[in-house]
Order: sequence, then C-alpha cells, then structure tokens
Amino acid sequence: MVNPAIRFYQASSSEMFGMVEESPQNESTRFYPRSPYGVAKLYGHWITVNARESYGLFACSGILFNHESPRRGIEFVTRKVSYNVARIKLGLQRKLAMGNLNAERDWGFAGDYVRAMWLMLQQDIPDDYVIATGTAHSVKHLIELAFRHAGLDYRDHVEVAQDFLRPADVYHLRGDYAKAHQRLGWEPYTSFEQMIKMMVDSDVDLVSTTTPKALCSRAD
Repeated sequence: MVNPAIRFYQASSSEMFGMVEESPQNESTRFYPRSPYGVAKLYGHWITVNARESYGLFACSGILFNHESPRRGIEFVTRKVSYNVARIKLGLQRKLAMGNLNAERDWGFAGDYVRAMWLMLQQDIPDDYVIATGTAHSVKHLIELAFRHAGLDYRDHVEVAQDFLRPADVYHLRGDYAKAHQRLGWEPYTSFEQMIKMMVDSDVDLVSTTTPKALCSRAD
C-alpha cells in the first residue's frame, strides 16, 4: 500500500562517482565507486530510483558532495584538521598525521546543503540533484588554510603517514550544481574559507573549554 502524501529523501553521495571520467560531475556522469561506502551508497541511490519509477513514490536523491560544519564527526578529514589545529594552537600536541595531501574534494557548508534537501522536497515532481560548490580544493589547501587561521605554519606540524593512505583512493571530485540552480533556485552561500575558519574557531572554543587550563600551554 502506497501513501502518495509521503515524501522521501535519499542521501546519495559524490563518492558514487569514485574514479571520475569527467569533471565536473553532474547527474548524468557515470558512477564508478572506489570504496565499500560508495558501493553501498550506489545501491541506496538506485533502489530509490526503482521505487519512484515502480510505485510512483515521491522519492528524490540528493547527490551531495562533501558538506561540513563544526558538528562534523572528528573522524572526517575537515574536522580532524580543525580539531587537531585547535589542540596544536593550545599547546596540547605538536604533530598531525595525515594521508594523501593531494586528494581534491568539493567541500561545502552543511547548512547550505540542508536547504537544498528541503527545496527538493517542495517540488511538484521528484528528481535527483547534484549539490556542490563547483570548486575543488586539495587536502593540502585545507590544511594550509586551517593552520594559517590559527596563526601557525602547517609545515611545522603535519606529517604524512602511510597508515592513512587508501589502497583505492578517489583523487578528484568536483560537482556541477547547474540543475539544482535552475530548478530549485539553489546556490551555496558559504565559501570554503569561511567554513574552515568557522570550524577552527569552534574547535578552539571547544578544546579550550573542555581542557584544564594548566594543560593548554604544554605540548606533548
């Protein structure tokens, strides 16, 4: 039994593109996932398309590129950087171990992307949309910006660790959000630089308020 009033949003991912064959990537770009996560996301994406076409459900997929904020989990690279930059700035550690510094991602602000999700669900006809900024940045650029905002030089603190290098990496992702702009009237408002500064400032506040002051001037 189908309730036509229900509107379903599927969280698809740019990781479905994986080893990209064109740049930027849009809704017509061929998928080539390079991780178990990307493969699983691709199943969720196609089963949503199947449900929409088979049963007439209002089911849409947002193919979201990386979207970040101070609430991002610390295991993700942007938050890993901002949190450890805060610890280094406050004297709690000296080094940050990273993986591939040359990998490039299209990073946007989560608040902007949630607005896109909402807009998808307000349309008369369900469809799938790439949500991105249209600009790619390397992990190295992310690190440089975060350390610079904290008044530090990343070259004094960052080390590349073999343990963080992936056997099947995704080297470049950059999204084309033209369809979302045309049909939803959506565009990103928050720049990459604004977002990273926001995350560093938030983590400096977090670390400084959760760490005893006696420890904040020492480095291990």
